[in-house]
This record gives sequence, structure tokens and C-alpha cells, in this order.
Amino acid sequence: MNETLKVKISKLPTCPGCYLMKSDGKIIYVGKAVNLKNRVSQYFHQSRDHTVKVRAMVSRIDDFDIVLCDTNLEALILECNLIKQHRPQYNILLKDDKHYPYLKIDPTSDFPRIEIVRRIEKDKAKYFGPYMGTTGVREVMDVLRHIFPLRTCQGEIVPNPDRRPCLHYQLGECLAPCAGKVKKEEYGKSVQEVIDFLNGKSEAVEKRLKNDMLDASANLNFERAAELRDRLSAVGKLMERQKAINVKGGNRDILAVASDSLDAMVEVLFVRGGLMIGAENYTLEGEGDQTPAHILGEFLLQYYEEGRQIPEEVLCMELPEQAEDLSAFLGERKGSGVVIREPQRGTKHQMIEMAVRNARDALDKRNAGLSRARERTIGACEALQGILNLEKVPRRIEGYDISNTQGVLSVASMVVAINGEAASKEYRRFRIKTVEGANDFASMNEVLTRRLTRAKNERAELEEKGKLPENGGELTGFADIPDLIVIDGGPQQLRFARTAMQEVGFDIPIIGLAKRLDEIFVPDSEESILLDRKSPALHLLQRVRDESHRFGITYHRNLRQKAGMHSSLEDIPGIGPTRRRALLSEFKSIANIAKATPEELCRAEGIGEAQAQVIFDHYHSKAATEEKSASN
Repeated sequence: MNETLKVKISKLPTCPGCYLMKSDGKIIYVGKAVNLKNRVSQYFHQSRDHTVKVRAMVSRIDDFDIVLCDTNLEALILECNLIKQHRPQYNILLKDDKHYPYLKIDPTSDFPRIEIVRRIEKDKAKYFGPYMGTTGVREVMDVLRHIFPLRTCQGEIVPNPDRRPCLHYQLGECLAPCAGKVKKEEYGKSVQEVIDFLNGKSEAVEKRLKNDMLDASANLNFERAAELRDRLSAVGKLMERQKAINVKGGNRDILAVASDSLDAMVEVLFVRGGLMIGAENYTLEGEGDQTPAHILGEFLLQYYEEGRQIPEEVLCMELPEQAEDLSAFLGERKGSGVVIREPQRGTKHQMIEMAVRNARDALDKRNAGLSRARERTIGACEALQGILNLEKVPRRIEGYDISNTQGVLSVASMVVAINGEAASKEYRRFRIKTVEGANDFASMNEVLTRRLTRAKNERAELEEKGKLPENGGELTGFADIPDLIVIDGGPQQLRFARTAMQEVGFDIPIIGLAKRLDEIFVPDSEESILLDRKSPALHLLQRVRDESHRFGITYHRNLRQKAGMHSSLEDIPGIGPTRRRALLSEFKSIANIAKATPEELCRAEGIGEAQAQVIFDHYHSKAATEEKSASN
């Protein structure tokens, strides 16, 4: 410890508050404590109880600040705000990029509507959900539209009896408040029924639908009875799907944690009105060595800050650290009491076990996905090192291809993969300048010569400025030389490409990948390399080869389209885009412009006598030349 730390630790008070650990002036951790002196001092005692993460953090701390609070709750709220503001490196940070859909109803409106939203705002509206994806929420919306014909249109409703209702009214999917077909009080009853239904109280709705169906059938109104039967069936199917778990009423969230040696996964199950309606999971990177109690405490501190609906009860696999303060904190946010519990038995404990299984499954799937992704990228690069006998794992791989149509508009493409993943910002395309006709070999020679010459020049400039990597600089663009070059073609293409590279003064590993059998050709070898068709290394080379072909073809196609849209007006000196538009606006076609006299051409806006004469001469000298050519 430095002298600053020793002095500050000796002067620490014993009251509640927050502490901000610093390294080189930057806040790297924010914590709260009931007793600041005891809590902060613990960090600097040599202890085997410290996790690897805590030991790494303490080794970097060179200073800290404290903020005194009157109560533990104040310290908790302050910690939440400081974490949100500073996003410290060693705190558990909830990276929430998922916005599940909710159903929103604003009962303060005269004629509320049901709408799908992705965020919960701090307003007086009621939110229901979250639902698992738009498919699930739209399924609920379809059922609601058939049972409760509330309006779906946007905008404020001003009832007008002279207004014609929309098609939804004709289909029985809207009460048409815009046309004065329903009173505000009657509409409000339907709104309350929807709210009750979304809170899980479906029995009254099912009973009403069943009675209405029987009445319609008794009155021989079989068409209406069939419609009500379908609505009743839709309600039954929807509620049946949600009754995977049914506990006695209430809204609650169930939280569990699964960890491995590196990361942690938090699973949240949602129960609304006693019915489980969905789940979310969140990966906490680098938190695998923390206890569930610590993870859940930090998670809950941030989770409901995102505007989510706070339930009356939160069930956790382990009681979070400072659970009482967290309950008070969430209750203040909600405006009513919130209880945090660790159930030991019964249905609620079974729900915790379900959340644990889901968390473990989500973590296993994530790890499996990361493993597969690594096998396709970094793993494939490592495999290529062994297959091609390279000195190092190829970090940057560049693929080249030539594209032309019978030698016309010949272009080349350069695509880049960094650590096995496409780096589209590094892609480049070239117009072939020195080669005439369909000569792919010479074109490949030209493009590699140009690319590597640029690299040589840019590196020389960086060296003059002292900005090479050995001096702390960074190589970007053409200065970043590839570790492997992939040519789309066989031995001949490879030979021309390698010659170009050597003439510029580079010796970069280079291979050719032929399309027919996906043979790999290497310099100075008569035999090609054939890899297993399932090999990740081969798949990586194929992706680079195919991407270079796609990128080149796209560029060539765009050039052909531009060439096909070329106007003869563009060949006339002094006639730019504005004058071309004026001429076409006045004469409607190129043929009419070509027939016009200089005096007629002056009618176009911006065309003077001099320009009119130039246009006239262009078309008439051209016509005379074509006529003379035809007679010969």
C-alpha cells in the first residue's frame, strides 16, 4: 500500500456509506457498506478468502474515495446511481440489450387501446408481460381482439355519430368509439375486463363467453354461437399454454444463478396472476467465482432500474446480500411493499428449481455456442497454421478475386478476415488499369502489386513518424500486412500472384483455392492439399474465397449498370447534370434534342446560344459521321 492508502484507511469512519476504488484516477469499483471502516479495510488484508477477481482489483488500487450516508438504504440507492454513472470495470454490470415486448394499456385515456411496446415508461399506464418474442405477444393480441373489441387505431378519439366506422367494426373487432357506437362507461368496463384477463383472471371471461354461446344457440343464432365457440377455444388454448405453473395468485419474479469457472448466468421467470408467462436470461461475464447471494444482490440493484414492472414478491435461490435493504429499495421504486424470499419447500421452491435448471441450460447452450464459434474462427486459424506449416497463427487473412465480362470493366476484390471473422470495413475493390482483355493472371499481378506497394509506402511513412507497433503505434488499412493471402484459382494464378508479391519485396504465405475440388495449392509444390469436407479450416478458406467472389461480382455488376445507363448528353462538353435535366424536361427525349435546331434548344432553361450550338454540332456531326460510315 502507498502512503495515501494507509492514511485514508486509518481515518475511515464506522458509519454507512459508499466507497469508490480508483486506479490512476479512474473508478474501477463501487461498493456499499454498513461500516465503512471494517468493509474497506478487509480489501487490504492478506486473505485466502479473496477471490481471484478481488485480488486482481486490489493490486491495482492506488486511491479511494468515500461518500457518507445516514442509512443503509441511502447507501444502496447511492451505489446503484454510481454504478450506473461510472460503469466500473470490477462491478457486476448488467448488459441488457434485450427488450422483450409488453402489452400496454393507459386507463387514464377516455378510450384506451392495447398496444405492443418494448420499453416500460414511468407513466400511469399498465404494462403486462414480458412476452417471449413478438410471435407470442401477437398471439395474445389476436385473442384479445376477438374477445374484447377495443380500438387499435392511434390518435385521440373524438366521438362523431356522422363518422363511418372502419372495417374492424364490421368484423366485430372494435366497438367504434370514434363513431359514437359505445359510451365511455361501457367501453371502460371492457378495458377493465382486459386488465383482469391479462392479470390471469380468465374464469369470468370464459364463463361469460360460454353463457353467451349457449344463449345464441338457444335462440337459433348458430352463426353467433359458432363465433363465440371459437373465441372460447382461443382463450382456453392461450390459458392452457400459460398454466405450465399455477400458484395461488399474485405477481412474482423467480431468480436463479448458474456459474462455471468463468461466467455466471442469471435466469428470471415471470409469474403474473399466478401464471408463468415467460423468462429471460442474462450473462454476467467474469463473475463465475462469485457467490449466488452476491450476484443476485448486484443484479437486483440494476435489473429493475431499466423500468421493468416490479412484482410484489421476488423469489431467489439464495437470499441476496442485504436483502432487507433491497426490499426497501424496490418498494420505494414500486410505491408499495416488495418481499424478497428464499423458499425452502413447496410450489415456490419447485419454481426455484425450475429456474436453476433453466439457468444451467442457458449457460450450457451459451458455452456450446461460444465453443462452436471459436472452432469456426480462432480454431480454424490455428488449424491452418499446422496444415500450411505457417510460422504463426494467421490473424489477418486476405482473399482476392478478379471479375470481368470478356475483359470489359475488369475489377478485383480484396476481402479480409481477422481472427477468422469477416472484417467488412477492411474490404477494398480495384479497377484494373494496365491490363486489356480477359487476362486474370496479369490482373491478379497488378492488384497485388498495387496493394503491397501501398503497404510498403504507408509503413515507410509510419516509420518516419515513429508510429510503428514497436513504438506503440497501430497498423491500419493497407499498412496492416496479411498473415495469409488466398487466391481464387489454381497453380497459374498462384504463380502470378506470388511473383507480384516478391517483386514488391514481401514474402507472405500465399495459397490458391481452386473451385472444382476445393484443392489447396501452395508454392513450390506439385501436389495439392485436400482437406476433409467438414474441416473448419477448409470452411474458413471457402468463406474467404466465396466472399471475395461475391464482393467482386457485386462491384462489377454495379459498374455494368452504370455503363448501361450512360446518356449521350454526358459526352457533350459543358453540359452538366443541371443542363441535362433542363433539356430532358423541355424536349422529353434524347431523340427530340438531337432533332432540335439551335434556336429551339435555347428554350431549355440555362441553355445559351453557345451551348445550343455545341449540342447541335455534337448530334449533327455525329449523324453525318454515321451516315458516311454507312455509305462506305
